[in-house]
Amino acid sequence: MIAGRKHARESLGNVLVLGLGVSGRAAVEYLAPMVGGRVESLTVLGGEAGEDVVAWSAGVERRHEGSRIRFEFGLEDATRALPEGADRFDVCVASPGISAFSDFYLSAQAASDAVIGEVELAWCESPAESVWVAVTGTNGKTTTTSLIEHVLRASGFDAKAVGNIGDACITEVARDLDCGTSRHYVVETSSYQLASVNEFAPNVAVILGITPDHIKWHRTHRHYAESKMRLLDNLASVPGAVAVLDATNDEVRAKVRELKAEGPKERGFGYVPIGTAAGVEGDMRKACGSQDAAFLDGGELVVAVEGYEHALGPASGLSILGSHNVVNALAAAAACLACGAEDGDVASALATFAPLEHRIEPCGVHGGVAYYNDSKATNVDATLQALKAFLPKKPIVMLGGDDKGTDLAELVASCRENAKALVCYGEAGPRFHEALAPLAAEGVEVAIEPGFLQAFAWATARAADGDVVLLSPACASFDEFSCFEERGGRFKELVGKLEG
Repeated sequence: MIAGRKHARESLGNVLVLGLGVSGRAAVEYLAPMVGGRVESLTVLGGEAGEDVVAWSAGVERRHEGSRIRFEFGLEDATRALPEGADRFDVCVASPGISAFSDFYLSAQAASDAVIGEVELAWCESPAESVWVAVTGTNGKTTTTSLIEHVLRASGFDAKAVGNIGDACITEVARDLDCGTSRHYVVETSSYQLASVNEFAPNVAVILGITPDHIKWHRTHRHYAESKMRLLDNLASVPGAVAVLDATNDEVRAKVRELKAEGPKERGFGYVPIGTAAGVEGDMRKACGSQDAAFLDGGELVVAVEGYEHALGPASGLSILGSHNVVNALAAAAACLACGAEDGDVASALATFAPLEHRIEPCGVHGGVAYYNDSKATNVDATLQALKAFLPKKPIVMLGGDDKGTDLAELVASCRENAKALVCYGEAGPRFHEALAPLAAEGVEVAIEPGFLQAFAWATARAADGDVVLLSPACASFDEFSCFEERGGRFKELVGKLEG
């Protein structure tokens, strides 16, 4: 191992990179200069040969002419890509877009001694004294990751959000190694990235609520949930490591029970449960005797870490709406306190954090109607949280897009209680409308429109002074848009045109 690094091997041997998305390209850029040194050979299986990817790979080959770097496009069997003289790859760095259950991935697994993700590569290569805070869960990851970065910076730490926010982890680590910098890395980790965990061991692991999502990639919900929990696999190897767990969520609360049953010596790390089965107001210390807990006490944010209780101000002082964001704030606070932040710094930083784009983002008030962009709500659970964020007001909600096929029973029940009117649109429109149409008999107006623009026009026409129009689609965006960001941007553009 290389001295002064987390877990960096002096020799990486024959390396395979699987996929050329953002993380795949970042891994290649980091590894290519090492070919002929720590890396014996570098083989890249890039999937289908898009014009931009081919041009980029040609540039890498020119910059490292003469090195044992090889790009293959269209080859779906990694066992046929072994470099001359090698019977296996020493390590494969797999891109998160490639399902761990696909033939492509399985062939790489069969041909490699180890398969890791780009996040783990970055952690291994990072300075030994760097601190890693990793966040996962179905919803709230980006908000919580951004909150942790914001609070740590306000507390005087050199913190950087990496991964799905900002640059790829390995890109930032490479910069810091060049500069001799050590910092706090705050990384949003997806279930895709965690499916290939081997040695990744953050100092603080945050697991938010887990609900059904990404079934196409993981094949089953059990696989999906297990991949999230892998964030805890190696915590016991890190002195003073802490897990922060959303105990208001059934799936995560079951994990809390497992951890408590193990006992501190067997477990090897501390944990802070947020709320209880009764909700975010529940104190797990009283509910089941845990040492630490995070909860809402009479409207005040409270976090107990290592037996010491921290009062962090009123939840009403947060600029981010909804009870789910109270959980996010408590998770961020617990993570930062575990890193050594002071109470006053944490409290003031929580109060100054602004809503992120596309996450119940206020977009303006026109004619007395407030418009909110929650385009990041790409699954039913996220929309359930948004529907309750405006109580006692009931929003007019735009629902639809690229249907993930999830069950709609909970959505129907929540819309019955928490929505004034609903408009369904896009590819998912007919199925959503069929499920929600019976609510019309109970006083909730329900309509269907063919596309996004028509749905926006319908919602605007129904809104009166004091109303809220909410884009919270409960679907992916790919029927009309390239991504949820484009969808949210279109919503904001339409809101901006209302005055004209």
